[in-house]
Amino acid sequence: METTSRVGAQGAGTADASAADAAAQNAEGAPGARRTVDGYLLASFPWYGLDEAFTGPRWLMQVGSAADGTVEHGATGHGEEPTLRIERADPHAAKQRFAVVVTVASRPGRRSADGTGVLEATSVSSAAWLAGSGLLSCTWPAQMERALRQDWLDQQTALAWELADHLDDSAWSTLSLPVDGVPTDFRYRESEYGWVLAGSAEGVHIGAYGRGMSAYGMGFSVIKDITDYRG
Repeated sequence: METTSRVGAQGAGTADASAADAAAQNAEGAPGARRTVDGYLLASFPWYGLDEAFTGPRWLMQVGSAADGTVEHGATGHGEEPTLRIERADPHAAKQRFAVVVTVASRPGRRSADGTGVLEATSVSSAAWLAGSGLLSCTWPAQMERALRQDWLDQQTALAWELADHLDDSAWSTLSLPVDGVPTDFRYRESEYGWVLAGSAEGVHIGAYGRGMSAYGMGFSVIKDITDYRG
């Protein structure tokens, strides 16, 4: 999966620059109001979010685009928007309740926009990787010394990559959840930081992560009007 980020060698595709940017913005406490709907409107695939059973706040995150500007994936948030405070631990952070839904366009293997390489096909692993790295971006220990934070994040991100590349391993279980009303199997795992799941729908792969909100009663559906998420 080509994005405007560093390129991984195999498996889930590439690390997501947009997720990294979002992590930085959250770490600085940047308000979600700065995020715009423009990128979402350029996508050629449908966006997914929690279905109408969820009645809480909904908010935009960011999209990831290929080098030629094609929108490849993005995320929408539900519940209480997570934030990190770099200079001090936020006692409230551990109590935040949120779920983020990641939508990844289903793409075949193809040549890069500049014709110099080949891009891997997107897969459920792509969605699992983006969800796993997204969870890390909003749960990493804010109380950790600044000099150690990047090492910790690099280590945990590598682990998330490895887990996403082996969805059949025992670290994952199967969870059936409705997608547009149709029962759909997802690969699911929990950790001390929260939960992550990933599966596929028509034309897209869906990932999700969260904390404080149980994944077991969730359902996903196509977002009819993405502008509803502007808050």
